[in-house]
This record gives sequence, C-alpha cells and structure tokens, in this order.
Amino acid sequence: MAAASVLRGLYRAEPVLRRPPAELLWAPRRGHRLTPADDELYQRTRISLLQREAPHTMYIDSYSSRGFVVSGSRVFGPCALLPRSVLQWNVGSHQDITEESFSLFWMLEPRIEIVVVGTGDRTERLQSHVLRAMRQRGIAVEVQDTPNACATFNFLCHEGRVTGAALIPPPGGTVVTSVAQAAVKHQELT
Repeated sequence: MAAASVLRGLYRAEPVLRRPPAELLWAPRRGHRLTPADDELYQRTRISLLQREAPHTMYIDSYSSRGFVVSGSRVFGPCALLPRSVLQWNVGSHQDITEESFSLFWMLEPRIEIVVVGTGDRTERLQSHVLRAMRQRGIAVEVQDTPNACATFNFLCHEGRVTGAALIPPPGGTVVTSVAQAAVKHQELT
C-alpha cells in the first residue's frame, strides 16, 4: 500500500518523472556517463573458445643428432618446415645452403614472412648472396643455432606468423631433448 502511494506521488511530480510506474522500476538513473553497474544491465560479454590451437599449426616437439619430432611425427636428418608440410632438406651443413636450396620458401602461397635457419650446435654465417636473394624476395632470414631456431620457430608459429624453418640437426652426442628443456639449458649456459 505504501509503495503504491509513493509511485502515485512520483507520477504526479515533475514532468521529467512522468513515466509509467513499471518503467520507473527498470530504468537506470544516470547522467551523461554510464557507470559499471549500468553497463552490466545492458551488455554481457560471452567468450566461446572453439579451438585451443589452430589445427594446421606445426610445432617442433624435440630434436636430436638424428633429426626432429614435428607435431608428433619423426623426421630424420635436415628438414624444411613449411606452413602445412615437412620436407627433408638436402643439405649436409651450413656450407651447402644455397639460393637453390632456399627456392622452395619463395615459391609458396601464402608468402612466407620469415625463415628461421638452424645451423647445428653453433650459429654459422650464411653466404651473403644467399641472404641478399631472400631479402630481395621479401623474406626475412633469422640464422641461429638449432636449439634456438626450434624455439624461435615455435614462438613465431604461436603468434600466427607465416613462418618457415630450415633446420640442420646438431651433430655429436645430443640426445633427444624437448625444445622447452633446450631453452632452459641455453639460458643456464649463457
């Protein structure tokens, strides 16, 4: 009963407040700005996670002196990783890397943005004319030792970049090591 008399009083008040009583109960009172409470009345944000990772994204799981494990598949020897495929790469060492051995990276669509090159246990210099040829075709080249190249490739793929990798397994007695363990080992050494 008291609520009804209050509503009648509000209805008879100033012209600004002359609204039907039901509208007065649900209408937020605000000035020129929305408060967080007002915004929550009208907008709800929903997030639906459809996939945790893109199904076509490849990651390097581990490496050894014999080869690599890429997205669960074993690859023996040097390999070239392209956005949706893995190829055996016909090079023996960093000295065998030529324009011709990189040609598969610039013939693809969509165009590869960056090629990460792993040269084994140490970072080795590539021939300058090979790097110049890649730059002229609009492809960046990042040369690193193989453990760091694997980690860089995984990071760039996780960012969604169109990335390729040219990897030479590290020689010697390297045992199968996950890329995460290699990153920790590298940080301990430096």
